[in-house]
Amino acid sequence: MYTIKLFLFIAPLVISSRTDQDYTSLDSISPEPKSRFAMLDDVKILANGLLQLGHGLKDFVHKTKGQINDIFQKLNIFDQSFYDLSLQTNEIKEEEKELRRATSKLQVKNEEVKNMSLELDSKLESLLEEKILLQQKVRYLEDQLTDLIKNQPQIQEYLEVTSLKTLVEQQDNSIKDLLQIVEEQYRQLNQQQSQIKEIENQLRRTGIKESTEISLSSKPRAPRTTPSFHSNETKNVEHDDIPADCTIIYNQGKHTSGIYSIRPSNSQVFNVYCDVKSGSSWTLIQHRIDGSQNFNETWENYKYGFGRLDGEFWLGLEKIYSIVKQSNYILRIELEDWKDKYYTEYSFHLGDHETNYTLHLAEISGNGPKAFPEHKDLMFSTWDHKAKGHFNCPESNSGGWWYHDVCGENNLNGKYNKPKAKAKPERKEGICWKSQDGRLYSIKATKMLIHPSDSENSE
Repeated sequence: MYTIKLFLFIAPLVISSRTDQDYTSLDSISPEPKSRFAMLDDVKILANGLLQLGHGLKDFVHKTKGQINDIFQKLNIFDQSFYDLSLQTNEIKEEEKELRRATSKLQVKNEEVKNMSLELDSKLESLLEEKILLQQKVRYLEDQLTDLIKNQPQIQEYLEVTSLKTLVEQQDNSIKDLLQIVEEQYRQLNQQQSQIKEIENQLRRTGIKESTEISLSSKPRAPRTTPSFHSNETKNVEHDDIPADCTIIYNQGKHTSGIYSIRPSNSQVFNVYCDVKSGSSWTLIQHRIDGSQNFNETWENYKYGFGRLDGEFWLGLEKIYSIVKQSNYILRIELEDWKDKYYTEYSFHLGDHETNYTLHLAEISGNGPKAFPEHKDLMFSTWDHKAKGHFNCPESNSGGWWYHDVCGENNLNGKYNKPKAKAKPERKEGICWKSQDGRLYSIKATKMLIHPSDSENSE
């Protein structure tokens, strides 16, 4: 750059000197030899400047050439990287196609599994009914056999009774074998559901959204869970020894909290969780501790129950009604936030399915906030079953509940907010619940329990 500037400075001087000499030559007929030597010096200076300019341009060209080579090397590296990325993209697309195909197959298989599960449920119920009838027949035949032995029956009649008893026992054994087969099929169904959940988790990690979930409803809602009480399958039931509720179990000397089989009057046998407190045992009908179970369920699932009795669950409106219709019961609600524990007990009456399980209650005691309005008829509703004339709450207030006239955060079956890594306030965790007095609580765990009112209460 310095050489170019020098050249640009010298060139006008030389040109102007030549011009002045031309004008002088016009005025003078014979130029002097001194001016010729001056012109020769100017030419030498100009030539020297041009030479320096050439060297500068040469250096500039070499430097530019080196920079261009560097650029070409970087472009080659970029092309190679782009090519590698394109190969990885093609591999990811192939894996995505495989996952989609696998998902489609699993969805079809899941539907088949659900249908098989429904069929197995119906078969299991029919088998249980047949087994009950056969057991009744066996007891009847045993009674007859006892009477015949006492009355010294004839040998032929005794042989006939014995053969009948053997036949009934064989049928009973065949029913037991069928029950074992059904249980094995249930186990296989559970394994298939676990595989489906694993594939769904893989799809979520790759950012794929399943179109079938969108087509299930015209509006978005939380995913549905299959109402399968894994701990509610009763094995080898003997009717004579099955109590009606947890209080009777406690009175029989079983003073440990856990899962027990009960049979309320005019009802089928099912399992419940008995929560033993000081001096008595309560039947647990709802339990939430960590948000592992989705409570945004359908009317059918709230009617018959969902979840696991050893974790989070809803016992089922029909089962609750079969228990409380036997006598007068107390409803106890236990709430636990991040600091304290509260409880409230109510005397209550629960209607059947024709009344949408209408709840009418009055508070007895407790130190907790009011969970229900008192002395009002509260009808149970879900997102897919609205009681006639009932308040139509949006699905954001998810979960079935005994709503009254307000939609909001007053639902103990509502959404459980799990803690996030950057969440500041703790009230964003758990169940954001607003009591009847308008105060907002952050509930960590809930329990709903029932107990006969004619038994001793425990606080």
